[in-house]
Amino acid sequence: MKYFIYALIVIAISLIIYNATVLDFSNILKGDSKTALISILGSACVVVLLTILLVSRAIQQKHKNG
Repeated sequence: MKYFIYALIVIAISLIIYNATVLDFSNILKGDSKTALISILGSACVVVLLTILLVSRAIQQKHKNG
């Protein structure tokens, strides 16, 4: 499960990088830039949530062993 979470984090980061290349900073809220911006925000949320999941699983493991 741990490696699956890491794989999802890598996929989300790669989506952030790809969508950052699509952004047009002169018209950030129009057309494809708007979609890319929403995708970047969604992927960033996924990274944060999966990182919280990893930390909580590590705390749970320490609590169980200790």
